[in-house]
Amino acid sequence: QVQLVESGGGSVQTGGTLRLSCAASGYTYSSSCIGWFRQAPGKEREGIAAVYTGDGNTYYADSVKGRFTISQDNAKNTAYLQMGSLTPEDTAMYYCAATSPMRCGRWDAALYNSWGQGTQVTVSS
Repeated sequence: QVQLVESGGGSVQTGGTLRLSCAASGYTYSSSCIGWFRQAPGKEREGIAAVYTGDGNTYYADSVKGRFTISQDNAKNTAYLQMGSLTPEDTAMYYCAATSPMRCGRWDAALYNSWGQGTQVTVSS
């Protein structure tokens, strides 16, 4: 049974940093794609970063490029999202999700078949 568990969310001020973690279990983590999505109230779920765990190749949405960094550790079956230069517009529930490697870098949430429960990030001005 695939399980993804996010952690690391919280409240920060504008310009602050946070690191989110996504611990995965129940499948072959080392050859998959882990994506990070976020959803603010009243808005659609937005894909923001993804990493292919096989070779570490990364993908970013324009909205976070240069501010967020995705990484992963095969030994720990865990992916990370380092977030910097945060603004109130980054306030959202953040989710990690898993899909097949061929779908990595595509931001359609329907392509991801396993999801975590989410972790809240709140950025105040």
